Amino acid sequence: MMAHPAHVMALGFGSGLSPKAPGTMGTLWAWGVFALLQHRLSDVQWGVLIALSIPLGWWACSLTAKHMRVLDPGSIVWDEIAAFWLVLWLISPTGFWGQLLAFALFRFFDAAKPGPVAWADQLYHHVQPASDRWAWPKAGWGIMLDDLVAAFCTLLVIALWRTWGGA
Repeated sequence: MMAHPAHVMALGFGSGLSPKAPGTMGTLWAWGVFALLQHRLSDVQWGVLIALSIPLGWWACSLTAKHMRVLDPGSIVWDEIAAFWLVLWLISPTGFWGQLLAFALFRFFDAAKPGPVAWADQLYHHVQPASDRWAWPKAGWGIMLDDLVAAFCTLLVIALWRTWGGA
């Protein structure tokens, strides 16, 4: 993990090294960091942090996957972190129960991969590193993309619930 800064980031500062449910551990790490920083960062600062976390995450995920020689390693969790920060930022202000609902929805969409999440997940799984010089950057984008789609689906459900559920 410590061989390169990209590995530290991609592996979620160690949360992705969990032997069980690394994606869930990465999402919990994201939630914990959000809880610690939510009142210390302004909306603009959160926006900048998240905006930077996506291209930096793409780079870190691409490089780490390349070094591991696996197109989508389960231990890479930066995709969950950046995507869940986006969800938490966009549903704020909300309390613990709203954040817990967002966590449950995001984990459902990320793990079950219904519809568009499955499409995004499979988009770059066919790349061939031996013959495609852009295989690793494509793999890194694929790692990030399905979680961003899961975040969008989570936000859509929450928006519909807020609109029609009366909350």
